[in-house]
Order: sequence, then structure tokens, then C-alpha cells
Amino acid sequence: MISELPLEIDVQAVKGLRDAGAAFLLLDCREPDEHAIANIPGALLMPMADVASRLDLLALHRDQRVVVHCHHGVRSLRVTRWLRAQGFNGAQTMTGGIDAWSTEIDRSTPRY
Repeated sequence: MISELPLEIDVQAVKGLRDAGAAFLLLDCREPDEHAIANIPGALLMPMADVASRLDLLALHRDQRVVVHCHHGVRSLRVTRWLRAQGFNGAQTMTGGIDAWSTEIDRSTPRY
């Protein structure tokens, strides 16, 4: 079982995890229309409204790091707190969301 991680993780640290090949789930809790505009390859799209009903799918990742992102970080923080209440100690919100990813990590990712 994973130890409880800090609630927040910045985009630089997420990039570092990806570059290192770390095993974690990147969960995009935005809506499909937002995802169509800008997305991070490899992220699992699961809109915030669907997370509770799809907990069975997420349960496969209960004992690993789950990094949740949205547009700016508000929805992902709510989802992260909810996941932690369900026993996902490794759930973290990516601060700044995909907007920070677009400006700090991958400028080819469109901003909206």
C-alpha cells in the first residue's frame, strides 16, 4: 500500500515522473469537449461527474499514485479529496492543471 502523498503535485514533478517512467495514473477530470481542445497523451479521461460511478475502474489504482488534473486545478482538487476519502492515499491534484502544463511543460498544448 502506498503511503499518503502530499495533496498537491506541480507540473514539473509530474513531468519528472513521466520522464522517469514511474507507474502512476494520470486522470483527466475535465469534460470531453475540453479534452478535445487540449490533452496530455496517456491521461485517462473521466469527467468529474463520472468518477463516483466508475470507482470500480479506479479501484485498480487504489494502491498507487493517481495524479488528477483539470483546467486550472479546482475540479481536480475536489476529485482528489473525494478519492482520498475513498482510501486512495496516493491521489494528488496537479496544481495549475493543464493550463500550467501548457505554459510550463509543453507549449504545443493549446490553452483555452
